[in-house]
Amino acid sequence: MIKKIGIAVVVLLGALLIYAATQPDTFRIQRAASIKAPPEKIAAALSDFHGWEAWSPWEKMDPAMKRSYSGAAKGKGAAYAWEGNSKVGQGRMEITEAAPSRVAMDLDFVKPFEAHNKVVFTLTPKGDTTEVTWAMQGPVPYPAKVMHVFVDMDSMVGKQFETGLANLKAISEK
Repeated sequence: MIKKIGIAVVVLLGALLIYAATQPDTFRIQRAASIKAPPEKIAAALSDFHGWEAWSPWEKMDPAMKRSYSGAAKGKGAAYAWEGNSKVGQGRMEITEAAPSRVAMDLDFVKPFEAHNKVVFTLTPKGDTTEVTWAMQGPVPYPAKVMHVFVDMDSMVGKQFETGLANLKAISEK
């Protein structure tokens, strides 16, 4: 009987590992919101890391988070590093492109796990509003594929994007 249970566990574990191996090698998480403000105003808020405390959902998860800024004061070349509790981890962002229609950055995590992702905010004018799309994409190494079998990253991170966009909308529409 114990032998049959052992064989079943090994078969199930093998099936899980094979299933994880068939998952995509990259991920993309994206959310959008309509904000009643010009793209230039929104892009200015996105391009200045010093103002992210007002709208970024991760800023509120650890009020004691250590922050440091380097490079340009804002816009292309501006960099922001943080180290905080287990909810925010440790990492660094650097703006690689800053224009009224698009703000892009490299996002590098150190903790809780190493990851190197790309973040793009796309700002599309639509009458007196701006459609703001927040997207993040990056590679999915095999250990992360196994984790993604149990954790829906789109749902988890997507909720934070939705909160951040709502906060960005509130400060941009003032």
